[in-house]
Amino acid sequence: MSLVQPEPAPPAWRLLLGYVAPHRWSLLTGALLSLVTGATGLLLPLVARELIDDLSHDRAITGALLLMSALVVANAALGALGSYVLRRTAESVVLGARRALSSYLLRLRIPAVDRSEPGDLMARITSDTTLLREVTTDSLVGLGTGGLTLVATVVMMGFVDPVLLAVTLAVVLGAGTVLGVIVPRINRASRQAQDAVGVMGASLERVLGALRTVKASGAEHREEVTLHAAAEESWRQSVRAAKWSAAAGNTAGLAMQSAFITVLAVGGARVATDAIDIGTLVAFLLYVFYLMAPIQQVVGAITQYQTGAAALTRIQEALALPAEERAPAAPLPAPETAPAALAFHDVRFRYADDLPYVHHGVSFAVPPRGMTAFVGPSGAGKTTVFSLIERFYDPGSGVITLDGRDVAEWELARLRASIGYVEQDAPVLSGSLRDNLLLGNPDTDDDALARVVKTTRLDGLVARLPDGLDTLVGHRGTRLSGGERQRVAIARALLRRPRLLLLDEATSQLDAVNEAALRDTVAEVARATTVLVVAHRLSTVTMADRIVVMDAGRVRAVGTHRELVAADPLYAELAATQFLASADQGASDRP
Repeated sequence: MSLVQPEPAPPAWRLLLGYVAPHRWSLLTGALLSLVTGATGLLLPLVARELIDDLSHDRAITGALLLMSALVVANAALGALGSYVLRRTAESVVLGARRALSSYLLRLRIPAVDRSEPGDLMARITSDTTLLREVTTDSLVGLGTGGLTLVATVVMMGFVDPVLLAVTLAVVLGAGTVLGVIVPRINRASRQAQDAVGVMGASLERVLGALRTVKASGAEHREEVTLHAAAEESWRQSVRAAKWSAAAGNTAGLAMQSAFITVLAVGGARVATDAIDIGTLVAFLLYVFYLMAPIQQVVGAITQYQTGAAALTRIQEALALPAEERAPAAPLPAPETAPAALAFHDVRFRYADDLPYVHHGVSFAVPPRGMTAFVGPSGAGKTTVFSLIERFYDPGSGVITLDGRDVAEWELARLRASIGYVEQDAPVLSGSLRDNLLLGNPDTDDDALARVVKTTRLDGLVARLPDGLDTLVGHRGTRLSGGERQRVAIARALLRRPRLLLLDEATSQLDAVNEAALRDTVAEVARATTVLVVAHRLSTVTMADRIVVMDAGRVRAVGTHRELVAADPLYAELAATQFLASADQGASDRP
């Protein structure tokens, strides 16, 4: 039996070309402008040599001066234009990378998100993509234009004096050997520095996401130590990368200074022996000066490429995480659409291969319309049922059907468009209250929005807020109470007109008055759609048409409240000890 080996990751240069390809014409334009800029500079030493010859032979120098002035002005103008075109192109490359990566991260499968640090993923979108700006202009274009300018300069130097060219190349090649040792170290240090930035982002996101808990626990100092350690590690690796980059840049500078001194000495001797005239030596020295720029550009391109290669690798790692297929948004169900039927058939599931099973052959059926309540001890697998219905995870074995069809065969967007889901912690996003309510159905008209706001008893909140529905709710809804966040989440789900409504302890943080009102609302919704609810309050459970009792990842009983109190000891114990109201009171609340 042969094992299929995973395909190796493409080299960084190929990844870079993939990002640059959509902007190749503007990049080529900028590169050509840079080359023309370099060409105007290369003509200046030749004009200078002619100027010196004219002076030595008492000829007019007006023409030479005008030509030099024109070349200087053209060099500056073309250089500025080329720089703008290249930098604009580089920003476009960064924009494209950020769009692609952010779109991909939004489609990540939930297990991939579970295994990742959100702060590290954020660093890949922000700091890693920013490095593409430099690697596009300084590395890709710099290597091309700098390399061509370097070759052209060497050719011109050979045209002026081959002997001095040989002396110059000997010094430059010696420096190149040293650079060959330094460059791999820059790559390693740059990768470790970017990884450290990701760790620091993950540490910061972890603290800010639970800042109230950190403060209430008096853990500021301990978390501060953790954050500082992550920041210092990033600093150490960045300094290490900077050390090797500085060594590379100074090696190139030292080589050019050595070349200038050597050429001056050898050229002076050749002038003394009349092998060359003074104008030739001046022209060659000017070329040595011009040689510095393309050499430093090439060296900078190579060192910058090492940093960019590390960033590209990290971006590619994020793009290699498992993701859901990209698909257009599916339309929401029409108001008259029939409710959904749901069934689990011997479903087994665990969150990871190294973790125990959460579901051990779960089976139950839910007909269209009505309310089904899930009860059981903590850890019984009730919330996992909802995650599997939404296909946040896929079962290890068994089948989940919606309307008799395996949910794995449904188009994912269409499946989720049929479902309204209120999570256990009822998350609210930063933005306005209106934005949160319309998150799942932005096309809702004002009348429908007003009805749902009133139904979920949010109208009093809206009246109190300074800007009504347009009031900002703060990061994760911190300006709202827990009960208000739950009501926002329920309203958001109802506005989707779902065929299947999933409520995971959706009223746990409500006071008795609002809980009773929303219980009546859910009962009304259940007459027209299918409602599944995880609840710990007897008043909610007893109004259900059927109750699924779960324990240790299995369904142990299904029935009504009265049936289960008499037939199932676990349910009878839960009803007596965990629910908040008595059985008689709960039964009287049932419509």
